[in-house]
Amino acid sequence: MTGIRKVAVVEGDGIGKEVVPVAKAALGILHPEFDFFDVEVGYGVWSRTGEAVSDDGLAMLRESDAVLFGAVSTPPSPDYRSVVVRLRKELDLFANIRPVWGEGFRITVVRENLEGLYSGIEEIGKDRATTLRLLTRQGCTRIAACACRLAMGKTLTIGHKANVLKSDTLFRDICMEQATRTGVRYNERYIDALCLDVLQHPGSYDVIVTTNMFGDILSDVTAYLVGGLGMLPSANLGDRHSLFEPVHGSAPDIAGNDVANPVAALRSAAMLLRHAGDRAGGEAIERAIQAVILRGVRTRDLGGTAGTRQFGDAVLAQLSGNAEKI
Repeated sequence: MTGIRKVAVVEGDGIGKEVVPVAKAALGILHPEFDFFDVEVGYGVWSRTGEAVSDDGLAMLRESDAVLFGAVSTPPSPDYRSVVVRLRKELDLFANIRPVWGEGFRITVVRENLEGLYSGIEEIGKDRATTLRLLTRQGCTRIAACACRLAMGKTLTIGHKANVLKSDTLFRDICMEQATRTGVRYNERYIDALCLDVLQHPGSYDVIVTTNMFGDILSDVTAYLVGGLGMLPSANLGDRHSLFEPVHGSAPDIAGNDVANPVAALRSAAMLLRHAGDRAGGEAIERAIQAVILRGVRTRDLGGTAGTRQFGDAVLAQLSGNAEKI
C-alpha cells in the first residue's frame, strides 16, 4: 500500500454531513493508523465567511495524502463560484473516474475534469451570457492516456459530438491516437446516442472516455442501471493529489432527516483504498455493503425502511466482524 497517512475529511453541505462520517469510520476500522483531519468547505462556510474554501483550507488539502469528500451546495448566485470546480483546478485533479457495475456489466466512465464547458471562462451580461468550451492538447492527451491505462485488455469507447462541435474533433483524434499507440481496442460514439445505448446494452461497454460536461451527464445516466446516484462513487485524480466523493449532490431536501443512502460514500472510501494499493480493504467494504443489503437492511431508495444511521451502523458492524450485534 502506498504511503497514505493523512486523510483530509470534507463533509461539506447537506447529506454530506451524514454519509461522510460513515465512510470515515469504515476507513478507521480498516486503517486505524490513518490521521484524519477535518477541512470545512462549501456553501455553509461561504454563507458565514464569504469564502467557500479558505487559503488555509486549500493548504490543508494540499498537505493531505488523500481527500474524502462529501457534497457541497452551489446556489444560483453570481457571487458564488463552484467550490468543486475550484478544488479540481487548485489540486490539478484532471481525471474523474466513475465506475458503475451490476449483473453482466462493469463500466468505467473516465471524464476529463478541468476543461470543456466547466473551464470557468464565462461572461455574464445584461442581454448575453457566454461560457467558453476550452479543450487543449495537453488536457486531451492526459485524459486519453489515463483512459487507455484503464482500458488495457478491454475496449475503449470514445464519446464525443465531433459532428457538431469542432473542439470535439481534437478530443476524438487525440483519444484515437493514444489508443492506437498503446494498442488499446477502441470505438467511437456520438454522446447522445451513447447515453441511450449504454442503458439498452450496458454489457457492451467497458471504459468510456469523454469530455467534462458530457462525462458529468453520462455518469449520471448510468446511475439508472444500479438504482440511482446514492449507489455510485467517484475518484478525482491528478499526478500529486486525489479526492474521492460520492456522485450524488448535497440533497438539501432530505438533509438532516436520516434517510440518505451512505453506500456511495462508503464506495468512495473503498476507491480511496484501492487507489492506495489496498485492494483487499476496498473489497472488504464492498462485501460488508452487500451482506447488509442481502440481510434486508436497506435505505428507502433501495425499497427498505432503514435510516442512514441504522444502515451505516450495520455496515460498520459487518466490517468489524460484529454483525451479530446488530
